[in-house]
Amino acid sequence: MPLLPRRHRPPTPAAPPAAAAPAPGGVDGSGRVPDASGGGQEPSRPAGRHAGPATEEGGPRGATGPAAPDLRAEVLAARVERWRPDLVEALAEVYPDPEGLADDLVALAAQRYAERSDELHHLDLRRSLAPDWFQRPEMLGYAAYADRFAGDLAGVAERIDYLRDLGVTYLHLMPLLEPRPGDSDGGYAVQSYRRVRSDLGTTEDLAALTARLRASGISLCLDLVLNHVAREHEWAERARAGDPAYRDYFYVHPDRSVPDAFEQTLPEVFPDFAPGSFSFDADLDGWVMTTFNTFQWDVNWSNPAVLREYADIIMTLANDGVEVFRLDAIAFLWKQLGTTCQNLPQVHALTQALRVLGRIACPAVVFKAEAIVGPDDLPAYLGQGRHHGKVSDLAYHNALMVHVWSMLATKDAGLASRALQRLPATPASTSWVTYARCHDDIGWAIDDADAAAAGLDGHLHRRFLSQFHAGDFPGSWARGLVFQDNPRTGDQRISGSLASLAGLEAGDPHAVDRILAVHAVVLGFGGLPVLWMGDEVGLLNDHDWDADPAHAADNRWVHRPVMPWPVEDPHGLRERLRHLVGVRRDLPHLHAGVPTEVLDPPVSGVFATRRVHPLGAMVMLANVTPEPQWVSRGRLTSLVGGPPVDRITGRALGEGADPGADGDGLALAPYEVLWVCAG
Repeated sequence: MPLLPRRHRPPTPAAPPAAAAPAPGGVDGSGRVPDASGGGQEPSRPAGRHAGPATEEGGPRGATGPAAPDLRAEVLAARVERWRPDLVEALAEVYPDPEGLADDLVALAAQRYAERSDELHHLDLRRSLAPDWFQRPEMLGYAAYADRFAGDLAGVAERIDYLRDLGVTYLHLMPLLEPRPGDSDGGYAVQSYRRVRSDLGTTEDLAALTARLRASGISLCLDLVLNHVAREHEWAERARAGDPAYRDYFYVHPDRSVPDAFEQTLPEVFPDFAPGSFSFDADLDGWVMTTFNTFQWDVNWSNPAVLREYADIIMTLANDGVEVFRLDAIAFLWKQLGTTCQNLPQVHALTQALRVLGRIACPAVVFKAEAIVGPDDLPAYLGQGRHHGKVSDLAYHNALMVHVWSMLATKDAGLASRALQRLPATPASTSWVTYARCHDDIGWAIDDADAAAAGLDGHLHRRFLSQFHAGDFPGSWARGLVFQDNPRTGDQRISGSLASLAGLEAGDPHAVDRILAVHAVVLGFGGLPVLWMGDEVGLLNDHDWDADPAHAADNRWVHRPVMPWPVEDPHGLRERLRHLVGVRRDLPHLHAGVPTEVLDPPVSGVFATRRVHPLGAMVMLANVTPEPQWVSRGRLTSLVGGPPVDRITGRALGEGADPGADGDGLALAPYEVLWVCAG
């Protein structure tokens, strides 16, 4: 049962007036969607704000100007006809009046559609004709904090050439929206979704940046925190002021009886500095759910007014040019007594509803699930069962990231191969986000059953990985920091930059090869690869991370250094990475719609995958050890369907000289990665 069993729809005082709701099917008797052209509807924002350039690139044009209102209305009507059934289907899993709520939400989508600029309507058209745009092998992501990368949004715009030279087509700027003052969990305690952080710029600056990025072929990804808002957010302020409609935006209880019952099964996210999942607030005179920090109030998604608020936020930001939304903390959205309140089925219904509204109002937009969950729960965020292909377009491949570091620590690909083989194929219209590092800590999401199948104890292996990557295990070359040590469960996570975790800080002679191997595996696995800022040049841990009092309690800032301009690359990593990106761009096998088959390791120290495209097969072989490894050339020839050629180096893979392989041996140098196709 949900925490708040009420299923009413309270008013939404702060929301703008909605356009008249279309009749079922999305059109009225004349065949038009109300207000599709914007006529008769007063926009809630200045009309010129999203005005696009009066050029051919600014949108489809006739002899006298932009697309005619009748054509815009017809396009919207067609989208509503296509997507409304999926919206009702999703809402029916969560709310008691799906038809009425769908009418309200479609009317809101029509209003935001009418406010969309000609330039963005044109982008919608192009994306509708190429819906696989984010799956293509030329896609490369880059993630950074705007202030640590370039000072502010204007500074980011000045660094676009740096990103383009690297091959970046997708830029994820970490939390840009206005956070609460002081400790804001790195920006994830949002005080306003309608304003940009004042030190970074304004909402107009954000729209200007997205336009410049778009002109350079780069899509902006923005964080949207869905599970909670800051205690200082307007909704929370109104709740604390006694407004019952806004009190119902949160999970509030008069005493500890319900919170105590919930905490029997709720894991602690931050056991070191935010134990428990409820906090007492004197203004509310009650206990409010705070899964993450006491100043982050969980919002009540069983209240449909909350869904409407977030749908409007998404469509408004999309009209500012945001093209990708990272749905932060999405696994936590639904609360049910007796569960962990993570990964519940209603989460996927809510995601489907948000995605459908995006497809109606702004189909150039895609959604990325920030679901850092165990391997069994991970595939659902790209769609399973009735939600197949209907939820997030992108999801983090957390399991791949974890197993890359596990393979390097153990010098063995067995556990990783078994675990990754168990993941079902993703819908062909979606993509994993592959990555070696992100802004967050590394949690060792290794399943006990997978570990047991590899002859390991899951708890002990996770403990080993933390000790190894903290540099506390004999022979370790890693230099990370333990994050959130939980003595009750034994859980430990790790902070640290890619280069420091890979041995560069320790001066390990294999560090550079190890870093390049990690990049090659992430780029060659398939999906949309994303680089964390500085990993392209091997930035090390920032050992002054705690000099800022705001960061002193959170050692994840050790791998969030300030970008040193001009950027130096003493190890030549950037040029070699640019080469990998260029090779990847020309390999159709690495389109995200092509499934990845994780093969049994040919030898224990080699991780192997195969991708079969209509133009042929590609095999990736990755030596995860500091010693040469030998594989069968004949077997490789069979897997790719012809004489094997490494596409990274362009060399034909001739017979080796291993006498034990009867002339069939192919040698992989320490930490060498091959992308092999038939010659």
